[in-house]
Amino acid sequence: MNNLLLFGSFGWGEILIIAFVILLLFGGRKIPELMKGIGKGVKSFKDGVKGVENEIKDDEIKDTIKDIKKDIEN
Repeated sequence: MNNLLLFGSFGWGEILIIAFVILLLFGGRKIPELMKGIGKGVKSFKDGVKGVENEIKDDEIKDTIKDIKKDIEN
């Protein structure tokens, strides 16, 4: 398997060239800070998605409770 699914048709050679260019642009000291920022962004995105999922579940539970109350009253 020459291709990574994540990178589409990029091969290892292209990935190494991109990594080298990033190293030249940002320098060895800035890369950990850059990766830390990316990690925080991904974590924030995941937390946001979880929050939306929880709100949706809460709304579904509230709707279910309302339906049960209506069934009990009738």
